[in-house]
Amino acid sequence: MHLSVDFWIDRTGQVDEPLADAADIARILADAFERDPNMVDLADYPESLPGADVANLIQSISKPYPEALYFRDGGTVSEADYAKYTRNLNLDALPDSIAVKLGVILRRADMRTWPAQDVVFKTRETFDLDRFQENGLFPADVVAILHESTDGQWCFVQSYNYAAWVLKEKIVAGDREKILEYRDAENFLIVAGGKVTTNFNPKIAAISELHLDMGVRLPLLGADEIEHHVDGQNTHSSHAVLLPVRGDRGELQFRSALIARNQDVHVGYMPYTRRNILHQSFKFLGERYGWGHSYNARDCSGLVMEVYKTFGILLPRNSLQQRNSPIGRNLNFSAGDSDTAKLELLDRCDVGDLLYSPGHVMLYLGKVDDEPYVIHSLFGAGWTDDDGNFQEGVLNGVSVTPLRKIYVSPDATYFDQLTSVKQIR
Repeated sequence: MHLSVDFWIDRTGQVDEPLADAADIARILADAFERDPNMVDLADYPESLPGADVANLIQSISKPYPEALYFRDGGTVSEADYAKYTRNLNLDALPDSIAVKLGVILRRADMRTWPAQDVVFKTRETFDLDRFQENGLFPADVVAILHESTDGQWCFVQSYNYAAWVLKEKIVAGDREKILEYRDAENFLIVAGGKVTTNFNPKIAAISELHLDMGVRLPLLGADEIEHHVDGQNTHSSHAVLLPVRGDRGELQFRSALIARNQDVHVGYMPYTRRNILHQSFKFLGERYGWGHSYNARDCSGLVMEVYKTFGILLPRNSLQQRNSPIGRNLNFSAGDSDTAKLELLDRCDVGDLLYSPGHVMLYLGKVDDEPYVIHSLFGAGWTDDDGNFQEGVLNGVSVTPLRKIYVSPDATYFDQLTSVKQIR
């Protein structure tokens, strides 16, 4: 029963009461971009940057991992490997002043630590968490393009909440004003499902059955802006949106595409209600864990970001950055807090509040028989058997779990390690 969203909806009071309206959310975002150093409003991003600043930004991301890393064949990432990656950073080619270009993401793209597709892991036994994977970008995402790798295959980019390397083929640069106008279109469609696709298009492969993740925002075309047919299909039973494509000369173009009305999308942002928080989070239930948006999926903070995007709320990328962000109201636990004190604070929590422990974030669902429950994307997990013996296992997916019965280690549950609660109102 805990795996049914209706179970939690039925237990939630004021399920359709708005938690914040459009004006409230606009104020939340403005405050975040003003005060959170991890959030970047690309509309205000400089048109030029000192080369030294870009070099420092690159080197803050592209640096050797502090522990040993292994390739899938068991070989160790060596100093020679790091030297090869470093040469491809192309730092010597950085000019004193860099002209910043804006670009648009064409299809789902990995953001990487280095300009390389090498996949590496912390152990020779576990091949799930690629430590060179940083984040993911989605079609129509806007980025600032800051630098190009030595081999010309990668761009170092800044998104609204992260900077890292992206394959150049996944980006097309264009006119700054046109890109921002595209990003901020007044009429837009939000992808509400975990994954949806555009309709098949026999003429333009780049936008045919294109994978779109939750939270993707696309300009929505009115009936007076399109023909009755888009590449051979009548628009009557579909939404017509604009998608970025690369023209024959490599230039940015926007083309009409159709998304069937049977797809899980919403015109404009979804109302920010407890019902919608529950519905949105449960759309990921059972999805495999994807560290840094790998595996065409998402990790714990990625899940939270996508859910809140559907309401128009943008968050920092990592759980620690989210926890420390001035966004919303932060309720902090003290190291010496008793279980009773923690439970009393959880009694003040609402559905959809974010619970943080070191390196992890969870969405609060409520209590059942005084046991707090959460939904989260979780890799490793432990529990105790009927005899009190610790058992180590792997969930490796989006799961609903009791907070006090899932262990981080043999000595501590996620409840034990709670650091803070974030309420976004």
